[in-house]
Amino acid sequence: MAKKIKVKTNRAAAKRFRLTGNGHVKRKKSGHSHGMGNKSRKRNNRLRKAGLVHADRERRVKMLLPYA
Repeated sequence: MAKKIKVKTNRAAAKRFRLTGNGHVKRKKSGHSHGMGNKSRKRNNRLRKAGLVHADRERRVKMLLPYA
């Protein structure tokens, strides 16, 4: 019986994305790493929450995370 080849996880993607219970891909919203004083409080509160990867891109991200 031939051994199956292990697929390598893309480490950069593993640090940026997580899978939800429903199988969607969760991501951090951009623009919340510096320059908070120039943005409104409402905008900063929105940026704090996680966002979802768009359905068009989801398949590509999942290919980078084979065991997620």
